[in-house]
Amino acid sequence: MEVALIGIIILLTMLFIGVPLGMGLMTVGYFGFAYVHPHGFTAANSVAGQQILELALNFQFSVLPLFILMGVFVARAQLSDDLYEASNRWLGHFRGGLAMATVAACGGFAAVSGSSAATAATMAKVAVPSMRKYGYGDALSAGTVAAGGTMGILIPPSGALIIYGLLTEEDIAKLFVAGIIPGLITIAAYIAVIKIVTLIWPTMGPPGDRSSWNERLRSLYKVWGVLFLFFLIMGGIFFGIFTSTEAGGIGATGALVFAIIRRRMSWKIFYESLAEAAITTAMIFTVAFGALILNQFVNMSGMPQVVLELIDSLDATPLQVVLVIMAFYVLLGMFIEGVAMIFLTVPIFVPVIMGLDFGFSDVLIWWGIVLVMVVEISLITPPIGLNVFILKSMLPDVPLSKIFKGIAPFFCADLFRLAIVVIFPAVALWLPTVMFN
Repeated sequence: MEVALIGIIILLTMLFIGVPLGMGLMTVGYFGFAYVHPHGFTAANSVAGQQILELALNFQFSVLPLFILMGVFVARAQLSDDLYEASNRWLGHFRGGLAMATVAACGGFAAVSGSSAATAATMAKVAVPSMRKYGYGDALSAGTVAAGGTMGILIPPSGALIIYGLLTEEDIAKLFVAGIIPGLITIAAYIAVIKIVTLIWPTMGPPGDRSSWNERLRSLYKVWGVLFLFFLIMGGIFFGIFTSTEAGGIGATGALVFAIIRRRMSWKIFYESLAEAAITTAMIFTVAFGALILNQFVNMSGMPQVVLELIDSLDATPLQVVLVIMAFYVLLGMFIEGVAMIFLTVPIFVPVIMGLDFGFSDVLIWWGIVLVMVVEISLITPPIGLNVFILKSMLPDVPLSKIFKGIAPFFCADLFRLAIVVIFPAVALWLPTVMFN
């Protein structure tokens, strides 16, 4: 236990001084395992090589680069512009309507990109200029985009859920389906926040122009590609037509075809898209290799067993344990990026969750959704919230204090929706139960 704690402290120190996450995980995991195992570096060499080889040959892991490539193609096709235009046509005439349209567009873009960072960066370019044009406050504009961008790692297909599924060997299709209802609750909660904020401070979000029904219907025609891709992927998984891995390949192909149809694809853009997806995938693979090696070290040190014994000695209820773990995630999220937290903490906390009696099955599916929702919150938690700094880089004239001020009401909504999923697990588990049982 003490050795594992020292290793984690060393790892956090390495991250703070700028060592890449994947290299830090590998280094601590490799040397830590060599220290605790009787056969030292011989055993560490064997385990490290075995873990890397198994993951590299894992056919299921091919789903991740495929969905990453799909997200890149979607971004290149500039679907975000049409999503925002369609949402604006239907919602823009309400008080706070442009902000509501931004949330709806973020949800749609997240459903096909799977990336929070990409969603936040893209919608900042698309939505903020329009909101400024109609006199929206910068705090509400930036807060809406920063919070709306977090949906990229929850609404399927989600890269975070794929990573969690691979680390825990859970069914990725089930995780995707489990994220649908919480994702819809997120959109509804954010729209409610905007409604409340603009009701209290009307000048923060004045109404825009009202569109005719003809304009609204025409705007829907422009977003058929997003709807088609989403329902193709989720429908195929839902009806068992193809696996999540096959869905990734079909989604990437569909996004490429749509980009070609829209005349947004050239050989140069195609090459750049492949290179971008390859670089992102290589980075994630490196981190995944390190996480698996660290996992072996943590298990060998006996840390999960000690944590379970400590929890048993406290006589805490499963809900109390979950609350403590979530509080830890929120604190850790102030300093470490969201996806990195998944790699770092899944080896430690998943055995703890598995050792608790919640009274229902598919505990790890439910915990995966809860974990991703907590990670979402970390994306807008000061001082390191990734989406906040993405917004700051896109809007250099907006002070960080104003961005965080705009995020505050959305943070409260995040806590509310997280409480719903924690207290009522059926919110996440009902749809997978209906589909797969």
